[in-house]
Amino acid sequence: MALSTAMNMMYNINHAPAIHSAGVNCLPLQTIQGHQKTAVPVDCPQTKKSSKGASRLAESLSHLLHLHIDTPPRNHNNEHAQIINWNSLTEEKHSTPTKSPKEIISHKWHELHGSKGWENLLDPLHPCLRREIVKYGEFAQATYDAFDYDSFSEYCGSCRFNKSKLFEKLGLSNNGYQVTKYIYAMSHIEIPSWLERSHLVHDSWSKHSNWMGFVCVSDDHETRRIGRRDIVVSWRGTVSPSEWYEDMQRKLEPIGSSAEAKVEHGFQSIYTSKSPSTRYNKSSASEQVMKEVTRLVQFYKDKGEEVSLTITGHSLGGALALLNAYEAAATLPGLPISVISFGAPRVGNIAFRDELHQMGVRTLRVAVKQDIVHRMPGLFFNESLQKFDDITGTLEWVYTHVGAELKLDVRSSPYLKGSLNLTGFHSLETYLHLVDGFLSTSTGFRSNARRDIALVNKACDMLVDELRIPHCWYQLSNKGLVCNEHGRWVKPKRDPEDIPSPTAHDHHIHHSLHLIDQLDDNNSQLQPSYVF
Repeated sequence: MALSTAMNMMYNINHAPAIHSAGVNCLPLQTIQGHQKTAVPVDCPQTKKSSKGASRLAESLSHLLHLHIDTPPRNHNNEHAQIINWNSLTEEKHSTPTKSPKEIISHKWHELHGSKGWENLLDPLHPCLRREIVKYGEFAQATYDAFDYDSFSEYCGSCRFNKSKLFEKLGLSNNGYQVTKYIYAMSHIEIPSWLERSHLVHDSWSKHSNWMGFVCVSDDHETRRIGRRDIVVSWRGTVSPSEWYEDMQRKLEPIGSSAEAKVEHGFQSIYTSKSPSTRYNKSSASEQVMKEVTRLVQFYKDKGEEVSLTITGHSLGGALALLNAYEAAATLPGLPISVISFGAPRVGNIAFRDELHQMGVRTLRVAVKQDIVHRMPGLFFNESLQKFDDITGTLEWVYTHVGAELKLDVRSSPYLKGSLNLTGFHSLETYLHLVDGFLSTSTGFRSNARRDIALVNKACDMLVDELRIPHCWYQLSNKGLVCNEHGRWVKPKRDPEDIPSPTAHDHHIHHSLHLIDQLDDNNSQLQPSYVF
């Protein structure tokens, strides 16, 4: 399977409501069936031939990499089961809030934002940094939970909610941020025929563009708590580890003005591709996001506020976050920029890493030890070869990770199964569970972790059976069908405000910009009127 499979299959059932067919499960190394066939972001059913080929390749690599994929002992969770009263534990967890009270971090935001590379904050993990990492991780998770991947939906490939409803619908209303912009992406990479959009999709939604993430900004209350106006870009990714096996080493292409800095071709294509024939990608994802970020930075700086940019994403979204950070640093010099990524692959070569560092971009990579995706591409030829620079010189074709790493281990949690589950290892909810429970590499899972454990099984089967949490439980009621007044089960119509429309979008932009000009700078209690 070519790079197009991994790079263009931007969504997998593991992080979305399960509208797929009844026989689907979340077995590792298996492409989940029931996805729509779409141009960029969705994982779609493979043919038997390609599925068997991927499975054989994955199996061979599993044998080859058995020393690299450190899986928990088979009896690990059984040992925990003998000493844990699961019924008592469940009752205790159910009677506590899912989040700790927010702390004021305004006096130390620069350090928490990575000004010193998170030195002395990761091991042990600083409690305030833990909260911030989870906050940004939940923004990344929102890009999965709100994505419409139903192949029978005429809006397949879009976001199910409009900007004003997104956080409310996903239970994130108290996060202190407001969405200002949706980002759409496409790719010019050649794709196999089975990945093309379903013929059931009508012209009411773009045949080539797909919802790729959003831009949001902290409200006044959150801004006072964190010490600056925080602009966040959240990128959606792909989560199927089996698709990464076939893209070990792809073409690196130059980025920016330097001929030395290079990045993976597929990532760059998704970030920069556009077409005048599409409704949503007449401008690229790059152009869309930079126009909005530049506007917000200028707006708040004109008000005399301190501004930061935080970019987050999981899997492929983490790769796009790095490309976004590189462009933002070149466009907006002096702006504090940090990347918080989860399970992200390598993106570029050594020169790309060095340029990001020189431009002041701070990157924190959260990586689960058992997850194979963050080892791709460059599984065998990567930054570890730098030790041989004296012999080989700088190798332009070697993929290299960027920034600091927070390494997590599935074995640290007594709530997770010990069986090999590549899908579960890569799940963003698994990552957030492990971040929430991490204290240090020398101590166990923290007993007062607050985040809801049930979220781990939203789209995989990682929790021990003693917890009695169904696997892959996150799905639309009745798989999206509703009973109408005649007793017929039908697909519901979207509310008008939830229907993607570039015309309405442009109208709101012009109207909102007019309102912005009329904002009284002294009336800081007013929420920005451009949020819609």
